[in-house]
Amino acid sequence: MSQKETRSPVQAWSGRFTEPVSERVKRYTASIPFDWRLVPFDIQGSLAHAAMLHQVGVLSAQDLMDIRRGLGEILAAFEAGDFPWTLDDEDVHFTIERALTRKVGDAGKRLHTGRSRNDQVATDVRLWLRDAIDRIQALLREARAALLDQAGRHADTVMPGFTHLQAAQPVTFGHHLLAWHEMLARDGERLADCRRRVNRLPLGAAALAGTSFPIDRGFVAQELGFEALCENSLDAVSDRDFAIEFLAAGALIMTHLSRMSEELVLWMTPRFGFIDLPDRFCTGSSIMPQKKNPDVPELMRGKTGRMNGHLVALLTLMKGQPLAYNKDNQEDKEPLFDAVDTLVDSLAIFAEMVPGIRVRAGAMRRAAIEGFATATDLADYLVKKGLPFREAHEAVARAVRAAEEQGLDLADLPLATLQGFSPLVDEDVYAVLTLEGSLAARDHIGGTAPAQVRAAVVRARGRL
Repeated sequence: MSQKETRSPVQAWSGRFTEPVSERVKRYTASIPFDWRLVPFDIQGSLAHAAMLHQVGVLSAQDLMDIRRGLGEILAAFEAGDFPWTLDDEDVHFTIERALTRKVGDAGKRLHTGRSRNDQVATDVRLWLRDAIDRIQALLREARAALLDQAGRHADTVMPGFTHLQAAQPVTFGHHLLAWHEMLARDGERLADCRRRVNRLPLGAAALAGTSFPIDRGFVAQELGFEALCENSLDAVSDRDFAIEFLAAGALIMTHLSRMSEELVLWMTPRFGFIDLPDRFCTGSSIMPQKKNPDVPELMRGKTGRMNGHLVALLTLMKGQPLAYNKDNQEDKEPLFDAVDTLVDSLAIFAEMVPGIRVRAGAMRRAAIEGFATATDLADYLVKKGLPFREAHEAVARAVRAAEEQGLDLADLPLATLQGFSPLVDEDVYAVLTLEGSLAARDHIGGTAPAQVRAAVVRARGRL
């Protein structure tokens, strides 16, 4: 959007003061260079406010018509990238009000009846954030759908599951991707819950105490699609807990994306070699021609710190504020705007990157075999034969040590060797020492058996 700075005579509140604000203070206190994002939402709120003022008899029909026409022209100019502003206007609200007054005269001056910039900006931010949440939810669904598609394709692809980054038990790549999906599904639930508290109308609180005009807040709430009203005027104009709650949910989304990104980075290294990413998500080196660097997931990890910083910034912003509105609250917007931009970009790229993951199933399988991943299955086998678990655990630990010394997998040890660790071992032991046998044994909801992975994908698609 192009912005045109123009000159404006005096501030709307300048009648109280004996000298003009210095140019440096104007630059320091103005929010218009960044709160232009609120233009469509400020106009949306003003249209509802004007309709309500007419409904209760404060605005004439002609004034309402003029206001609607003028705001429509301003919105069209904004959408065309022609939105003039001046530091004298301080913020987007004054900019629109002055532009409206130039277009329609006194009707524009009457629009602010019964409201303050305090409840106006709180309303605008809630409208903007509600829209942002809806956009982020759509991107979360895209990312989840991409994960489910990959999980369905790799319901049988064996890989080692890890604890402490050490091979633990066999799982499938599809099962692993479903864990990622569960994280994002909870993120969607948190956002939906947050949206309910965002979607409460502060307009009508005026500066801090309400207004003496006969306003109808329920009418405005219905016009703007708010589910409820902010029921205390002091709280309505001064608190930003809805924004903090959103940033907390956003920080968790980025934390999940960061964990997933970390695994992609690890898996792409030759030491793992589990996957490859398409070239369009990687970059090279200016000096080492062989390099293919996973810059996109690395940067996604880095942007998580940025998101966490925004959360801490707003918590710190609010911690010492007395009731009601304080100028400090102007500092809520830039972190909030940047947080939404970061989430939107990160989720959009992640949703595009997941379908491009190229799986190296052979490397995954070799890693699962090398890590003695079926040791727990051997312990379970002995328990089912009647050996107490602690004794089974000890016997298998000795078997693993022997296999490691010989450079073999458990499944490669001769029957006589295995029987040396427990006489309960019989020929049927080799069925449980295979990777496929280990996977198939975990055939319950939440388990890694391929049939359960496919069923989980179907259930998740239904919820999606």
